[in-house]
Amino acid sequence: MTNPSEAQATRQPVVCVFCGASSGTSPAHLAAARSLAHALHAANINLVYGGGTVGLMGEVARTLVSLSGPDSVHGIIPQPLVKYEQNHDPNDPTAHKIDASIYGRTTIVASMHERKSLMAREVLSGGPGGGFVALSGGYGTLEELMEVTTWNQLGIHDMPVVVYNVDGYWTGLLDWVKNAVSAGFIGPTNAGIVVEALSAEEVLRCLREYRCAEGRFGLEWEQQ
Repeated sequence: MTNPSEAQATRQPVVCVFCGASSGTSPAHLAAARSLAHALHAANINLVYGGGTVGLMGEVARTLVSLSGPDSVHGIIPQPLVKYEQNHDPNDPTAHKIDASIYGRTTIVASMHERKSLMAREVLSGGPGGGFVALSGGYGTLEELMEVTTWNQLGIHDMPVVVYNVDGYWTGLLDWVKNAVSAGFIGPTNAGIVVEALSAEEVLRCLREYRCAEGRFGLEWEQQ
């Protein structure tokens, strides 16, 4: 009989990537998205992401599907965002049917809350080696990153949280964490919940070697 830890070890690891529906002004951001997809492919890790077909979202999804096949990618997008985050033609009734051979499976949901909940659930149900990774992005990317960081602090999950710091994009956030610790708003033992990676290979290393920060809240939560 297989015990729970053995069962988890046989499950495919899943990484949730938060990133922008824009490409950014520097080609380094698109290059990082491609590099991360190559690293996920090499490590046999599946991707769940926000379901966009444009910007960094589209780049990481397309690249991984081209390497690992459609089953390796699951995009989850709220209906109101389809026209903003996908190549959407409002005059085409089939426009929401994204080509799975290019972008993997797409699920359309009703709300941002449902999107984030389903993405987190896939990570938590995957095998060791998964976690949450933030590429460059805007307000939405930052909000998603901070929510899973808070969930880690509160004990809702214990999965890795990694920022892929391309061209110093996340340095301001990492400096803010240090300042918040100095100012007494984040405990010193919780400063390491978010870890920094400077390359796709380092992202994978951070996911493998992640250790939960000491001092996380030992709260009891219902299954998310």
